[in-house]
Amino acid sequence: MTPPDAPHNRWSDLDRPPLNVTALRRGLLRPGTLWTSLEVVESTGSTNTDLAGRARGGAAAEGTVLVAEEQTAGRGRLERTWTAPPRSGLFFSVHLEPGDIPVERWGWVPLLAGVAAATGLAKSAGVDMSLKWPNDLLVTIEGQERKTGGILGEFAGDGIVVGLGINVSLRADELPAPTAGSLALAGAVSTDRETLLRAVLRSLEDWYGRWKAADGDAAASGLQAAYAAGCATLDRTVRAELPGGASLVGEAVAIDGDGRLVLSTEDGLQRPVSAGDIVHLRGAAGGLT
Repeated sequence: MTPPDAPHNRWSDLDRPPLNVTALRRGLLRPGTLWTSLEVVESTGSTNTDLAGRARGGAAAEGTVLVAEEQTAGRGRLERTWTAPPRSGLFFSVHLEPGDIPVERWGWVPLLAGVAAATGLAKSAGVDMSLKWPNDLLVTIEGQERKTGGILGEFAGDGIVVGLGINVSLRADELPAPTAGSLALAGAVSTDRETLLRAVLRSLEDWYGRWKAADGDAAASGLQAAYAAGCATLDRTVRAELPGGASLVGEAVAIDGDGRLVLSTEDGLQRPVSAGDIVHLRGAAGGLT
């Protein structure tokens, strides 16, 4: 820890060393792999905004990875902000170009990133992870489900930019909301961000390769089943807060072939939800989430 009489320096927390970009490049940028370039910046508003801008200008090849030690205006769904102390998490975006895969299947890419992140983090951090549809990564802390990560995808240029924000070492007094968590608070065996980032990117490369090999077919690639198996939203009563202000309550019974959440409502109908905020009402480990 920084001595109490040391001058204030937001980069001096010894529990949060900077990423070693040389080591990351050496471990990830290899011939024949997905990742083609990796850049680490000290601070930016949003890695998604930056990388999407490059992609639209033709300056980002597939496999470009942009990582920030700090995001000052990170974006979540519905333009919500995502902020955290410097070097306390993983804040990065990747540019993918699915190419000839039908564009209507590209909506699976953010869900794919969720499966990949949950898989990679479970192995490297030793923490049980689950997915809240459509884009949250959950951990359990003292019996309560807590959001420790979020995913945002947006079309850009000839592909899609996917951003991930993952709370790694946030302490309880640093959490932005009572429903937030971190890998450290969930009992992670490792909070080494280089180890975690390598694991997530390798998992993402693996799942993206399977999905592309199946021509974007989520069922044939195993992605649909993997997402459903790890989805904490299924088999629970939820409220879907839909665009435009309407809401829908029902039991979440499936993830369909288009990546939509299927709700079974009281009137006996099954209603697919393609966009909206989901509130877990019953069946949660710790109540409302």
